[in-house]
Amino acid sequence: MTLHGSHDTLAGVAAAGPNAHAVPEARSTGDPDGPSGNNRSATPITLDGSTLTAAGAAALARRSVRAEVDPAARARMLRARAVAEQVVAGRRVYGHTTGVGANRTTDLAGPDADGHGMRLLRSHSGGVGAPVPAEQTRAMLAVRLNQILGAGSAVSAAVADRLAEALGSGHVPLVHALGSVGTADLSALAELGLTLAGELPWRQGEGEGPAPAAIALDTWDALPLMSSSALTIGQTALAHTDTAALLDLVPLIAALSLTAVRGSTEPYAAAVHSRRPHRGAVRTADRMRSLLEPVGWTPALVQDPFGFRCLPQVHGAALDALDALDAVLDVELNAAAENPLLSLDPADYHHHGGFHQASLALALDQARLAVLGTAQLSTARLGVLAAPSFTGLPAFLAEDAEGSSGIMIVEYAAASALAELRGAAQPVTLGHAVLSRGVEEHASFAATGARRLTESVGHLRLVLACELLAAVRALRMQRRAPADRPSELGRFQRAAERVLDPGTADRKLTADVEAATALLDRWAAGRR
Repeated sequence: MTLHGSHDTLAGVAAAGPNAHAVPEARSTGDPDGPSGNNRSATPITLDGSTLTAAGAAALARRSVRAEVDPAARARMLRARAVAEQVVAGRRVYGHTTGVGANRTTDLAGPDADGHGMRLLRSHSGGVGAPVPAEQTRAMLAVRLNQILGAGSAVSAAVADRLAEALGSGHVPLVHALGSVGTADLSALAELGLTLAGELPWRQGEGEGPAPAAIALDTWDALPLMSSSALTIGQTALAHTDTAALLDLVPLIAALSLTAVRGSTEPYAAAVHSRRPHRGAVRTADRMRSLLEPVGWTPALVQDPFGFRCLPQVHGAALDALDALDAVLDVELNAAAENPLLSLDPADYHHHGGFHQASLALALDQARLAVLGTAQLSTARLGVLAAPSFTGLPAFLAEDAEGSSGIMIVEYAAASALAELRGAAQPVTLGHAVLSRGVEEHASFAATGARRLTESVGHLRLVLACELLAAVRALRMQRRAPADRPSELGRFQRAAERVLDPGTADRKLTADVEAATALLDRWAAGRR
């Protein structure tokens, strides 16, 4: 399900990072010109191991919908335990009859076998770094619950019950950010396991009811519970949702900037894109035409700078990259990737490397690089808006041309946020690791890629807010009021003018940028 292919994108914000902005979970914008709609869905999401989407995972993480466990999927888990016991009675199975990692040649027998599961959880729970924010941890719970309902292992149905209870009550385990190299989130999920077992406390819930009661975990539960990248996938689902929401607003901001410079709409002509029909470029051009037509000015130049002329190509590539990431998420959210993997028909275990997150890491790298391009064009348009030769206004949209700085510092601030995006865009797949005495000689570092995309959301929002501030200021100085007709662009401009200070005297502009970012959040939330 690719939500950002439409204008009804489920929006939100990153849960962590210095530039994160909280969005109310269940209210409309309250803006008469803003998008309408209620953010809370009365229909719960049924988790069945096969139909969870990125938008659904984000909604569960943000507690805007409830989770229900599909009874047939739970029954399938009960059947899987019986099948697993039958298979293990007749052959060696990694992690059940043997040790793990480099200890895979060690057979488990006698009293040592009974406590092997809890020893695995304790030994693998050594995550380090900052605690993962509660919202991201809930995303992990939702993803792992959905995955284990696919019955690719013999995890107890009681584990599914407790995870569902935690999603309902808002309780989350305390898990740490660092510990995954992109071949399963071992440390975070081990901390979850110890929390389920009662050895670690639950963090305070945000809903109703007590924390889930402790349950006994054994060898059937421990390794399969850890054999997933549920935290990484959950974080990616949140970041994807938020990034898609921001990308959906780019044409609105760019259209205001184009209006301020009396730019040409020829780059968005259907005839241009029919001859080179990349999906994202076609979508961007279509959206720009819908926002701007009919054009009420004669273009000032034969052709405009790249920030306007190449918008469909550059921003379209970002939309395509988010589509590609969404396609990977559709698989991973519903994947049974436990190693070994249990099949019910025929009844057997399969040892494999399906836990490796190469596809997710590559898609995350592509998404961050593509988002950087969109941000680069935004800062380019901001530079154009500061230039008198394009707007006919004083330099930096200042009150006068006698040395006033106007929005000069906003251009610097946007360039600073852009630098953060550029740093986050460094491909994590360039990394390499050889671990566990040489047995595991490759890693995707998808977990790092997910954190970098999460961080990028806030910086992208700031870049776009800086452009929005400048575009609205330029239009005000030109005395070009929003059109009276109820167009989407007119409503957006009116909403921006209500929250942005109309004064042009030199002053501290931090509050203006913050007001613009808050408007972007509200506008995106109203499109859910």
